[in-house]
Parts: sequence; C-alpha cells; structure tokens
Amino acid sequence: MIAALAWLCGAAACFGIGYALSSGVMVGRFFSRGAAQPVSFPPVTIVKPLHGSERSLLDNLSSFCEQNYPGAVQFLFGVHDSADAALSAVDDLRRLHPAASISVIVDARLYGPNRKISNILNMLPHARHEILVFADSDVCVKPDYLRNVIGALQTPDVGLVTCLYRGAPDPGFWPRLSAKATNYHFLPGVVTGLALGLARPCFGQTIAMRRDTLDRIGGLMPFVHHLAEDHAIGEAVRMLGEKVVVPPFAVAHACVETSARKLFAHELRWSRTIRRIDPLGHFGSALTHPVPFASMAAALSHGAIWACSLVLAAVGARVALKLLTDRALDQPLRDLWLLPLWDVVAFAIFVASFFSSRVIWRGFTFNVDGDGMLSPVQDEPR
Repeated sequence: MIAALAWLCGAAACFGIGYALSSGVMVGRFFSRGAAQPVSFPPVTIVKPLHGSERSLLDNLSSFCEQNYPGAVQFLFGVHDSADAALSAVDDLRRLHPAASISVIVDARLYGPNRKISNILNMLPHARHEILVFADSDVCVKPDYLRNVIGALQTPDVGLVTCLYRGAPDPGFWPRLSAKATNYHFLPGVVTGLALGLARPCFGQTIAMRRDTLDRIGGLMPFVHHLAEDHAIGEAVRMLGEKVVVPPFAVAHACVETSARKLFAHELRWSRTIRRIDPLGHFGSALTHPVPFASMAAALSHGAIWACSLVLAAVGARVALKLLTDRALDQPLRDLWLLPLWDVVAFAIFVASFFSSRVIWRGFTFNVDGDGMLSPVQDEPR
C-alpha cells in the first residue's frame, strides 16, 4: 500500500514537472504578443474604492495619474468613513497632480456583505464618463496602461477587459514570500488556463467596461453578496454574448502581508474563493505542486533513488518556471531560495482550503456558501 502511494505521488510529481515547464513557455509566449492600440481616446472614469492606508498607496495612485493617454480622465475615489487613512494619500495626490480631475465620495451606506461593491455603488452616480475602469487601490501601472486597456476594449465583440497581475512586495520576508504565490503559481496558472481554453478570468485589479454593458448586466447591485464579485461580473458579461479579454501585459499588485498569519489568511481566502468558483479545477490544481508530491514520494519510498531524483527534477522545473516568468515580466532574478519554501507552504494552504468555508476579508469574517455568497459571521472587525 505504501509503495503504491509512493508511485502515485511520483506520478503526480511527474505531471507537475511537465506542467511547470510547459507553463513557463506559455507565459513567455503570452507576454510576447503585441497589445491592441486604440483607434480613439474616449473620456474615461477610473473608479477606485479605498480602505485604509498602505505603504505604497500614494505611489500606486500616482501611477494612474501619469498615463500616456490624451483623452480626458476622471479619478473617482470612495471611502465609507471620513476618517479613513486613505484620504491622506488622496490629499497628497492632489498636491502632486494638481491638474488631475479628482473626486472623493464619502458614503457609509452598505447594500450587502461585500463592502467593496457597496463602496463602488456609492461612487457610480458621480462617474461622468461612459467608459469605466475599476481598479483596486493596491495596483500600480505603467504609463501605457490606460492606452492598452482602451485599445483592447475597442476590439470587436469585447465587453470587458481585465488584467493579469504580478506581485510587487513591500520590504520584508513575508511580502516577498507572498509575491512568489502571485508570480509563480497564480500567474502561470491563469496563462496556461487561457492557452488551453480552460480559464474564464476576471480580476478586480482591472475591470474596464462601457456603462451600457454595466447597465445590461443589471449594474453592480446583483454582486453585493458575492465573495468573488470580479469573477461573477465577468461571467455576467459573457452571458450577454460579449468577450472578456486579457491583454498581454501585467499590472503590479502590492504584496503587503507582514506576518505568517496575514499571509496564510490572505492566501487561504483566495484558495477557498477558487474552490467555490471552480471546484473541479481547484481539486485538479493539486497536480501543479510537484515539489511536495516528489518529497512525499521520497519519504514513502524511504529515499529511493527514483524518488530523490524526482525531488531534484521538481525543484529544477520550478526554478525554470521562475526564470521564464521573470524574463517575460522583465523583472530581476532574486529570492530563488524562497521558491521551494513557498511550494511547501502553498501545498499546505491548498489542503487547508478543503476544511472550512470561512474567510477573513478586510478584517471581517464571513462564511461562504456553495454558490460563493458571503454571510457575515460577526459584525465587529477583527
């Protein structure tokens, strides 16, 4: 029995090794494509819900004000509380970019447990333009971001544009470990899923759409109970018969987890979100963890040569994926030693995702039902 389990783990490791190598190639091909360029530059409203201050918040917001985009741009920021620390960064943003059209909405109304969607609903009546770009506060973009997003939105039959994202860690050990999750598990997984026609992504880091499209999916009110509201919005647009596209560039997502507990909670929420969205795909993603499976094969086979060789091959495949991804994203090679450590942590989080449906989001605790709907466990923030 133990020998059979060792061979089963070895087979899973072999699949994972093949996946790591092939996904690295696919990432390179994806980002080598040219982005569609706009045929016109319509006015745009950038909608940013804010909650609390983060180390890089001002830099992230400033990157949206430094766009190589000749059309008019309105910046719409929203908070639930007039004492929210994020408003200090908006004040600094106004001083840095006095010509920018910046509006701030302070509105405490909630329409459901998804506080982010409630925040956006409070902002939308103040949006002046027909093109809406929703973007999370922890996102940093390059100067050609808006030009590329609008170019993709103007291609035929496209109803929504979303963007891949890479991890941009704050200083410290845990943010750097968090970035490994984004860059070498999440991003290659999405690219591979897109290449194979298996992924149907939509990410809150960027959701660009026309107001008419938003109206036709019923606005945002239907999503106030969703944990993965971004995914649900993408599915609603697809049900209209319109495409959701992912252009060949990545925005930067701030990795700010400052402790093991915060990192584990964040990744566990993401893992349980995926389990609710795509249960079979989430279960199958176990095979994308070659290092843990190879290690289990080595332990169960009492250090057999074939199993120990698999461990080396698995680590080598993951290193190759990192090198290929770093080259595609044009980012420096560093923290190579953290990769095997993250692989073990990631597998532990994957296993833990099956044992509860409780998540912590912005300091609030929720249960998630089988349809991905949120119900609050407690009213007081943690």
